[in-house]
Amino acid sequence: MALFLGIDGGGSGCRAAVADASGRILGEGHSGPANIASDLSTARLNILAATTSALTKALGADQVAHALPTLSAGLGLAGANAAGAAEGLRAGLPFARIRVETDAIAAVKGALRGRDGIVAAIGTGSVYARQLGGVIRQIGGWGLVLGDDGSGARLGRSLLAEALGAVDGFRPMTPLLQQVLDDHGGTEGVIAFSLSARPADFARLAPRILAADDPAAAGLLAQATADVAASIAVLQTDPPLPVTCIGGLGAAYARRLSDRWPVAPALGSALDGALLLAREAA
Repeated sequence: MALFLGIDGGGSGCRAAVADASGRILGEGHSGPANIASDLSTARLNILAATTSALTKALGADQVAHALPTLSAGLGLAGANAAGAAEGLRAGLPFARIRVETDAIAAVKGALRGRDGIVAAIGTGSVYARQLGGVIRQIGGWGLVLGDDGSGARLGRSLLAEALGAVDGFRPMTPLLQQVLDDHGGTEGVIAFSLSARPADFARLAPRILAADDPAAAGLLAQATADVAASIAVLQTDPPLPVTCIGGLGAAYARRLSDRWPVAPALGSALDGALLLAREAA
């Protein structure tokens, strides 16, 4: 029986699905972060862990070792656009056939299928892509150090920077900023946190911004929305294409963008897109 493996991996976690030739999902699995640019070794382990979980549910634990080297795998992964990352990952995976693309490509394939449109994939990181006449153009996806505008990680980092700016007197101290400082043990704690924090660690602060009725939160969200809109504008056409917002923060931005462009729901997930990549790898 031909089996297809789809992997959707990002800074917060990794999802796997095993499907048969008819497209029926036989089993799914979950594991930890799978950004192959920031931590290739951990990403590989998490990809294999999610795959093993999905195969166990699909076939039983006794069939996993036999099935692994027969899989046609499609992987949509954060960090796949970093030099050498995809090649390094392929060398460490046991699958029969492998296609590695960025998480944006998998997201577009899953969300739009063959439809023209723009996808804003915004979670721990952010990346944007347009599908027009079957051709996909991706922008962003550069990671927290160089980009990820509007992402959970960028929001969380900005929240901490705002708090430190308030301590220095550049802006008013608000209840949210004071609470963030207190939770980290003051300025020294914020600095210590920043020295070892990964994007997913910063992103855990983003829900506090979305939930807060606070001037600092409002300002951060306004700036982030403007950044997201600027990325979408680069990809837009005349007449405008519908925009599909996905990822953990997708719904929040869709509400804020609906007065600018037509907003369309996703037809499928990035995991669905990864399974389509697996079929193309076969």
